[in-house]
Amino acid sequence: MINPFKTKKGLGRGLSSLIGDNDVKISNYKVSISSITPNKNQPRKLFDKDALDELTNSIKERGIIQPLIVRKSSDQNDKYELIAGERRWQAAQSAGLHEVPVVIIDADNLKSLEFAIIENVQRKDLNPIEEAESYKNLIENFGYDQEKVSKFIGKSRSHITNSLRLLTLPEKLIDLIRLERLSQGHAKILIGLENALLLAEKIIKKQLSVRQTESLVRILKKGSKNINILRDSNVLNTEKELSDKIGMRVFLKNKKNKSGTLTFEYKDLDQLERLIDVIKKNY
Repeated sequence: MINPFKTKKGLGRGLSSLIGDNDVKISNYKVSISSITPNKNQPRKLFDKDALDELTNSIKERGIIQPLIVRKSSDQNDKYELIAGERRWQAAQSAGLHEVPVVIIDADNLKSLEFAIIENVQRKDLNPIEEAESYKNLIENFGYDQEKVSKFIGKSRSHITNSLRLLTLPEKLIDLIRLERLSQGHAKILIGLENALLLAEKIIKKQLSVRQTESLVRILKKGSKNINILRDSNVLNTEKELSDKIGMRVFLKNKKNKSGTLTFEYKDLDQLERLIDVIKKNY
């Protein structure tokens, strides 16, 4: 059988490395397809229908070559929770299979999420927002920091930081990236701009390239004498450091009398509650 856990080059830790950990027990079986439930921590949310149809036809012809990775369900007897291989699982159902080959591992929630992220990163199946949300999940729910995520994924610290910064964009703009109507390259240029959504709509309508978008933003900044040009670089650096640290947009405004305001822009009530909790615990 083809080794389903062969490590891909360029990753900090591949599936083979994770499965090789001492606390992961492995068993190979065939199980009923109806006994498998979706992964609650699946990073990937969108699946291309045409690609799924092609995989279904392939499975009809040749079966499933690479087994699914599952763990025993913690709340349903005789059920297994899918860790990696959701496309194969969906396609196998469409192909009419009753049983599928699986590798059953003993993994906790963190290990399950790590497997799912690694498989999708290796296959480059995640869109930029799904990737960023995966890193955010590791940081907020499993005690990772950006440095640890960087080493785990095998990507640079700056890549992780830039990925997470996408989540500071307005929700409508995030949806455009998720639906691949706007590229990550375009989105990076729009981070921190007050008129980001309007610019995104213009980019899509005019089908601007990344280079054309950079030129447009430069022109707009010069034309409006953007306040960032006049602001102290220390203030801008402080805003960026705080934004990267807490995952929210931060605005620091100083007045001539040395008073000022510090503003946090939150996207949902969960972010607001986390910020309030931090303030209450430390002040």
